[in-house]
Amino acid sequence: MTSQNAALTSTRLLLALWDLGGTQQEVKKGQLTKRIVSKSQKVADYQGIFEELQKQGAIAISKKGYSLTSTKGLEVLGEGLRSSDFKFEGTIVGTWAANALLRWISQIDVAVTGADVPVNGKSALAELSKGIASYDEFKSVALEVYDKLNYEYNFNNLVPIYRIRRGIGDRVSRTEFNDWLLETQANDILQLQGGSVEDSAPDKIEDSVATELDGLRCYATRLKP
Repeated sequence: MTSQNAALTSTRLLLALWDLGGTQQEVKKGQLTKRIVSKSQKVADYQGIFEELQKQGAIAISKKGYSLTSTKGLEVLGEGLRSSDFKFEGTIVGTWAANALLRWISQIDVAVTGADVPVNGKSALAELSKGIASYDEFKSVALEVYDKLNYEYNFNNLVPIYRIRRGIGDRVSRTEFNDWLLETQANDILQLQGGSVEDSAPDKIEDSVATELDGLRCYATRLKP
């Protein structure tokens, strides 16, 4: 593998790990390799890439999986995506990659580019990668994201849950997002409603919320001002 191909592969690997929530929780090995290893390749072909990224301090590796170190990992990923040499091989780009790039552009890229610019005494990158530690903090952020989406996209008070999840990003784990969003419903702050997302895209459905009693919930309506 040439140095240029290795750099491209590293960036694609980091993007997949970030998209799978690797900054907040460990991603299982099989879950990551399923995205990055093509049919003509073997997991062993990536061994050198994993080792180099670990050496750089961009990722952490355990027996069960991988995680993306918030600061260094995001910096390396940002540099790779901004490289003029970055591209996807072949003629078809996976849906996950396209969606991950869109999410990166909207949430991360500006912060990484200006990571050294202080925001209230802290770098923009540090602020963006800061996790949400409590339900009250989540409620505040979720309502802020809800209001922003509702206003900018004219959702008429019926905001897709997958858009809220992606708007909050990796500041909260998938499990905490589900639990805390359901708690906002229990507290009569948001009402979660059924239906299906536009185009019935599997990734959008996956980023909605499902419960055993109520089934799939794809939209949220704000009950309290």
